[in-house]
Amino acid sequence: MSDIILSGRNLSKSYKQRTGKLGLGSAHVKALDDVSVDLRQGSTLAIVGESGSGKSTLARCLLQLQPLDGGEVLFQGRDLAKLSRSALRAERRYLQMVFQDPFASLNPRMRVGEIVGEGLLIHQLGNQHEQRAKVVKMLKRVGLTEADMQKYPHEFSGGQRQRIGIARALVLEPRVVVCDEPVSALDVSIQAQILLLLKELQQEMALSYLFISHDLRVVRHIADEVAVMHQGKLIEQGDVASIYDAPTEEYTRNLLQSIPGRRALAA
Repeated sequence: MSDIILSGRNLSKSYKQRTGKLGLGSAHVKALDDVSVDLRQGSTLAIVGESGSGKSTLARCLLQLQPLDGGEVLFQGRDLAKLSRSALRAERRYLQMVFQDPFASLNPRMRVGEIVGEGLLIHQLGNQHEQRAKVVKMLKRVGLTEADMQKYPHEFSGGQRQRIGIARALVLEPRVVVCDEPVSALDVSIQAQILLLLKELQQEMALSYLFISHDLRVVRHIADEVAVMHQGKLIEQGDVASIYDAPTEEYTRNLLQSIPGRRALAA
């Protein structure tokens, strides 16, 4: 049996973009151009590239948060695009996302307990007592406390808010988690703590991560495989060692050379 849990096949996605001095013209920009990726069970696949390379569009299309122009997305062998609305909603429990900005991704009007437990309500998982117990357990697992349930997001630091976002995603016991630049808005010292937490949770819960990032310094510490995107195309893919030590594409070498403190690679 294949160990691939999530697969994108020949994915394409275009956006209409205004052109000209007055913005009266338009052109189609290919955000995804025949992209195929496989995420293996229990592993981390990092999608890297500069801003505008298409990596975040890829993540959202894989989760069916944006419609594709072409291609198919297979989750545990099932084509998500062919599912009914109710069936897709049921599958979404197992496909969760941790967002880039821990300040913008949490509803400021909701208490932390409500934020983390919202998915349990939506998917009707357990009674009120069971839901509360799950929320408390997950908050403690990410380094927060039961008392934090009654607080609002503004009462927490950036790193703590990201822990709330992680708890919200994992309380549903997903199988795949898309991490879209999950540490880019945090201080370097806090980044290391969040990456360590993500790795620990991955082992405990048998999670598969799709890790979106522009920072190859961060990626090296968490990924098993790396896929490099440039202008909507996937130009290079391989295990971490091969990508970092022997990249085949000039674009990848330039990305690696931009890592602070890294020696320039031989061309």
